[in-house]
Amino acid sequence: MPMGVMSERSISLYVHIPFCRSKCSYCDFNSYAGLESLIEPYVGALIAEMGLWHEPTQHMNVATAFFGGGTPSLLPLPEVERIVTALRQCFHLTADAEVSCEANPGTVDCSYLQGLRSLEVNRLSLGVQSFHDGELATLGRIHTAAEAREAYHAARQAGFDNVNLDLIYGLPHQTMTAWQHTVREAIALRPDHLSLYALSLEEGTPLADAVAHGRLPLPDADLAADMYLWAEHALAAAAYQHYEISNWALPGRQCRHNLACWLNESYLGLGAGAHSCFGGFRFANVKDPHRYIPLVEEGAKGDGRLAEGLAPFLAGLGHIAFAEQMTAARAMAETVVLGLRLVEGLALKEFRRRFGQELMSVYGPQVDELETLGLIERGDGCLRLTTRGRLLGNEAFLRFLPD
Repeated sequence: MPMGVMSERSISLYVHIPFCRSKCSYCDFNSYAGLESLIEPYVGALIAEMGLWHEPTQHMNVATAFFGGGTPSLLPLPEVERIVTALRQCFHLTADAEVSCEANPGTVDCSYLQGLRSLEVNRLSLGVQSFHDGELATLGRIHTAAEAREAYHAARQAGFDNVNLDLIYGLPHQTMTAWQHTVREAIALRPDHLSLYALSLEEGTPLADAVAHGRLPLPDADLAADMYLWAEHALAAAAYQHYEISNWALPGRQCRHNLACWLNESYLGLGAGAHSCFGGFRFANVKDPHRYIPLVEEGAKGDGRLAEGLAPFLAGLGHIAFAEQMTAARAMAETVVLGLRLVEGLALKEFRRRFGQELMSVYGPQVDELETLGLIERGDGCLRLTTRGRLLGNEAFLRFLPD
């Protein structure tokens, strides 16, 4: 077994499903509309890719698996069953593994969700985004606010006792009143988890193009900050714990999969365009599903050269588009940046255990500068963002990244 792989004892899995019924106006994720004919061969390739990773991960526990997209809920249930069966055959999922699946209102009903639950998917993340039909239309969503509520109630009826709702704020034309209505509607449903994301205008998306050409106004950054702060107070009053910049949960319902990522733990990405952090390497799969499928199938025929080490193994996989070995400097920087996303912050003791150095001996000037700017603070053995720092997180993160 190659060095660096045996030293790891646990891993998280991310499974990318790139299919969508239609492409949302703000989305720059690796997702595609109109490729339903590829679903069956794509699932076959996913299963083949899992087989490639059986040996490197055979001594590891998998505590979380996350189906993301795209729209995983577009997969017919028999295809989901094929994937889940293969996951359990190729990896050692723990008895209490958190198995999450993203789903979009308008693509699911109670029968489908009951089928998902019967396949031991135990956490559902619904892409609601807004409880205003006009805002949903601006975002290019295929569902209405009423359908979002119906999907949530169907999830509960199907037996999901761990449900997340995604919401977006800082939209063109969005008012504070409209945002408050959306948050209150979400709180009234009492989901176990809420993810609140500021709209990001990504180059090449229809929404960014509409703003660039004056068809929609540029979102108001100051108003978006006020929306965030208002939501912080409203969710705290409703007993939701703020545990990451954009995430809130009822006690004990934090997303274990995302927590593993923010703690910079190992994860393996499966599927077109999926990224991995494993065995001291970062690597990513080819993005185009049309290329991913034959390249994985070709790689599954070879021996993978695992005995020679992880680098030759990765080099022998044709579906890997990019791979680099992590330097100590990069690993430290990413651990700090990801840890600062957590509201409780980065544990200084854990940084010392992991890297054998005090954080201040590595980043003393950066920390001093950010403390002076009021963006970070130290306390209880942790380094954390202040409230102002959570609004200006990128200003803090950039200070820690290597040149």
